[in-house]
Amino acid sequence: MDQEFGNSSIDIIMKHSLIYYGNPTLRKHAKAIKEITDETRALVEDMIEIMNTHNGIGLAAPQAGILSRVFITCVPKEDESGEWIDGTLRVFINPKILNVSNEKQIDQEGCLSIPKIFGHVERPKVVTVSAQDLEGKPFEITLEGLEARCVLHENDHINGVLYIDRLNKKERKEIDKDLRELKKQQKNKASK
Repeated sequence: MDQEFGNSSIDIIMKHSLIYYGNPTLRKHAKAIKEITDETRALVEDMIEIMNTHNGIGLAAPQAGILSRVFITCVPKEDESGEWIDGTLRVFINPKILNVSNEKQIDQEGCLSIPKIFGHVERPKVVTVSAQDLEGKPFEITLEGLEARCVLHENDHINGVLYIDRLNKKERKEIDKDLRELKKQQKNKASK
């Protein structure tokens, strides 16, 4: 059953878990969060735990089975010496893409909900997004490179779009067998 947070007064906070390709929730449009509540904050905490447990750099609420317009990112950065350092944890509630660059980049993407399957996706190199933080304060930020890619990927999730929908036909055909197997596993899991 799909759930929304921030739109009702649910007394029991549930623990969320990662859902996988084949689960219909991943193909649905998420709803705006009307009010940021303790439930919303608990959802974000669960999402952070899921993202970190699965070594991700971003996660959208639909991937936790919740149809709310919220996603998180924590994209590592490369310092001057070439070492990778932890990124900044960002929470985007009710995000809106305001602008994307004309300059594009093609890079490999994966998804925690589609494990071990990767593909090359063309995305704008720079994105400007507005959203609310966990206190409900609006903010606007411009990101580039991997951070921009991650924001666009997670924003797709809250609109029911997966990165595999953006692959070229040849690459999509190459992974179709793996996707069918993953979907079959999801269906078998759901019937148990």
